[in-house]
Amino acid sequence: MQVATGTVVNGKIVLEGVPLREGAVVTVVTRGADEGFFLTLQQEDELLAAMAEIDRGESVSLEELLASLPK
Repeated sequence: MQVATGTVVNGKIVLEGVPLREGAVVTVVTRGADEGFFLTLQQEDELLAAMAEIDRGESVSLEELLASLPK
């Protein structure tokens, strides 16, 4: 899994410094959205699995994440 930041330009998301293969499936979370969202059962399972990893300490700190991002 990768975390990337991007900007919408002419209706398309332009990522900064993160190469993705053609056809890669991505999830976009926008800031300030007041609406909720819905997940498929598979997506919910993946989210719950990721949360369990965090609970087990299998994660990095915000500082480590920010330090790993391209400058």
